[in-house]
Amino acid sequence: MTASRPFFSFSAVAKTTLAAAVVFILAACSTGGGLYGAIPGDNRPHKGVDRARNMPIQGIDVARYQENVDFQAAFGAGIHFVFMKATEGKDYVDPNFRVNWERARQSGMPRGAYHFMTWCSLASEQAAWFVANVPNDPDALPPVLDLEWNNHSSCKVKPSRADALEKIRVMLDAMERHTGKLPIIYTDMNFHRDILEGEYFPNAFWLRSTAAEPHERYNNRTWTFWQWTQTGVVRGVRGEVDRNAFYGNQNDWLTFLSTGCDPRAIAALLPTGRCGYAK
Repeated sequence: MTASRPFFSFSAVAKTTLAAAVVFILAACSTGGGLYGAIPGDNRPHKGVDRARNMPIQGIDVARYQENVDFQAAFGAGIHFVFMKATEGKDYVDPNFRVNWERARQSGMPRGAYHFMTWCSLASEQAAWFVANVPNDPDALPPVLDLEWNNHSSCKVKPSRADALEKIRVMLDAMERHTGKLPIIYTDMNFHRDILEGEYFPNAFWLRSTAAEPHERYNNRTWTFWQWTQTGVVRGVRGEVDRNAFYGNQNDWLTFLSTGCDPRAIAALLPTGRCGYAK
């Protein structure tokens, strides 16, 4: 005689399997990357930025939302740089800036400060505020001017293109004079389209593009840094964090660290007195 086997209802098994598959698909789709699913380093990956994940020089940007960042752990995990929020408008300092600035320095991670530009106060006031609150550290990365529309603040003003460009240039000039380094321009697609597209700046650009490569969204604007996700996962950072990539290889990165300039622009900028190698 053969041993008896447990009786299974095929329809019940099929229903259970189908239900599990539906749950998986819905969970995967909720990541924003279709069936891509979460991957190491990004909670909501998008296939359009796959190339960024494998670029050799990776970084993060932080503000008060990341709370107590362990820069030593992040640096040890392969994060090469950090940009941190310092100031906004004419009277706001990120409450974590000074602690972040010192902890990043102690960890050995290259770090830079950024100013979030607002459109409801004078550029001269914002420049004075930045100068008063951001140290002029010779070992720091170039400062960053964050240019976006202030959609999530009480300031809803949208200046004309000419007025915005005038304010931007005042701010960039003040930041360069204060630090001795050519500032980096950070921007998103909307602000670039409305104000910056077609406009020449000697500055390096840091572009936000979380669903496609920057050249697909910014009409081939040359970029030095690429913010490729806002749902990054990095050792030493609690919760999600913006992740960024530098355009080049290790040698390009070392040149950037030594000069404060995109290596591709050094020949053109040297006659202006910029991009000299650090002593």
